[in-house]
Amino acid sequence: MIAAVADTHTALWHLFDDPRLSRAAADLINQAAAARRKIALSAISLAEVVYLIEKNRLPPSAYEELTAALADPEHVLTEAACTAAVVQAMRQVPRTEIPDMPDGIVAATAVFFGVPVISRDGRIRAASIKTVW
Repeated sequence: MIAAVADTHTALWHLFDDPRLSRAAADLINQAAAARRKIALSAISLAEVVYLIEKNRLPPSAYEELTAALADPEHVLTEAACTAAVVQAMRQVPRTEIPDMPDGIVAATAVFFGVPVISRDGRIRAASIKTVW
């Protein structure tokens, strides 16, 4: 069962124990793991990781480590596909609130699953969807 949807930075910061991950975000992820629930990561975040590697903003190993975590059935992170149903849920995420398409897909994934988004992003947090940070 999906407990929340992580944005790209949240997933990476969790994976690499980065201190920028907020206490509330870390607590939610740890509680989900303890309860054997999952934190979904939209496939669009994998594309963003590739993009950030190409821009030299992440080390090349970030993609391999993230995909290894997603492939591990015991890991708290799990991949969420960008399906037609998620695209339909994008209609519930006002573009005026979240204008960036990848962020809109992340938010729509959370809307689709009926769970919060774990994000530090100010626009996502200010939007009319449930967030944790």
